[in-house]
Amino acid sequence: MKILKSSQIKEVDAYTIKHEPIASIDLMERAASTITQWITSNVSKKRIIKIFIGPGNNGGDGLAIARQLYSEDFRLEVFILRITEKLSADSEINLEKLQAISQIKITDLKTSDDFPELTSNDIIIDGLFGSGLTRKLDGITKQLVEHINASNTNVISIDIPSGLFGENNQNNDNGSIIRAKYTLSFQMPKLSFMFPKNNMYVGNWDVLPIGLNKDIINDLNSDYYLITKKTIKEIRKGRNKFSHKGTFGHVLMVSGSYGKMGAAILASKACLRTGSGLVSIHIPKSGYSIMQTAIPEAMLSIDWSDIIITSVPDVETYTSLGIGPGIGTKNNTIKALEELFKATKKPMVIDADALNILSIKKELIELIPKNSILTPHPKEFERLVGHYPDDYTRMEKQIEFAVKNKLYILLKGAHTSIACPDGEIYFNSTGNPGMATAGSGDVLTGIILSLLGQAYTPKNAAILGVYLHGLAGDIAIKSKGQEALIASDIIENIGKAYLLI
Repeated sequence: MKILKSSQIKEVDAYTIKHEPIASIDLMERAASTITQWITSNVSKKRIIKIFIGPGNNGGDGLAIARQLYSEDFRLEVFILRITEKLSADSEINLEKLQAISQIKITDLKTSDDFPELTSNDIIIDGLFGSGLTRKLDGITKQLVEHINASNTNVISIDIPSGLFGENNQNNDNGSIIRAKYTLSFQMPKLSFMFPKNNMYVGNWDVLPIGLNKDIINDLNSDYYLITKKTIKEIRKGRNKFSHKGTFGHVLMVSGSYGKMGAAILASKACLRTGSGLVSIHIPKSGYSIMQTAIPEAMLSIDWSDIIITSVPDVETYTSLGIGPGIGTKNNTIKALEELFKATKKPMVIDADALNILSIKKELIELIPKNSILTPHPKEFERLVGHYPDDYTRMEKQIEFAVKNKLYILLKGAHTSIACPDGEIYFNSTGNPGMATAGSGDVLTGIILSLLGQAYTPKNAAILGVYLHGLAGDIAIKSKGQEALIASDIIENIGKAYLLI
């Protein structure tokens, strides 16, 4: 799913109105009805709904929603923020329609003295400002946002929380942004939804299709994408009945050290569960009996050292390569990583301690085979690129690093992001906080390595890998819960995840 900037969304609206054709007031009605349907399915009629209306079309959506909810027998009140005498043209039309219903109380908010009391039984619908906002809120508008946030009442924001910018919030005022529990975004999410800092404002979000013209959406350029089930269906490969284990790749995972063989077990098990035909693991001698017992399906390549990785085998016989989980950062291991980079031009998966080595010896970065996939968590990424002041700057650095070095930079976290060598960036839509557990990243490395070995392109291996990993985690929490989830649970649910895509 393409993620467009706020300015582009205006173009899509205008194009839809012209070419469907549909009157702007009717498009507003259609958009409002999707919110109304969501509310009727998710909000009890025992609650009192208080709808806050701003001067633009976001407020017009709120006015239409108020009328529609009244027809569904909801109890509601409407509050119009009067920072201007006139609302937008379509909002004025919807206000006139609402004023014709005498049972709906409409209150103008001109000063803070007009602000209503908010109780725990209320549901607030935030229709103050939409995604076109370009300056931070102040004056009575900021006071109203502070009043709503201080009430701790559940807020449903229309399209975007009021005060939040659609993309870059570096210079925004954190105190003048609505803190929604739910955000119902029209047609597509906003880029700002993808950043950790904005979670406190966006809350849980859903995308509600409103029938905007698909031709113009497809034609508009964007470097931002959300990975969805549709994305995965388009890239996932099938299997031929005459396939054999050689068809699905022979991967090599360089992993483990004394006391950290669990990382090698998790990564290699994930490789096998994801569909690799053959999996070999290069490990120190001390891991031999551990690996033979824990994962008999895998083959072993044994380092001459008992405790650390000091060398790599001939890599040309392997379909794809992965390195990093549990290898440590000893000097001999650093030499082994450099040796591996020089030994092949095949794209590989680089994770964990291999990333820590790169942050210690940054000159090795230029030796990494082009189109390799690096999978840092935020701290590992910061060690690679240096400090960044905010999430948006981090994204810019991620893209810059990917483009400059011709690599895929997969930044782990909620909405794991994949920056590509061409400047595009993909955000994942699966996963949950229960996956923030030891070994989860090793599992992801194994999944992506397996897909790379099955002849997926590095881009598609990364995209399918993060989605499959997150989906397996989502399935796991249904029986384990978020707190009890461990990395092995993710592996055990990879098969079920495949069945859902």
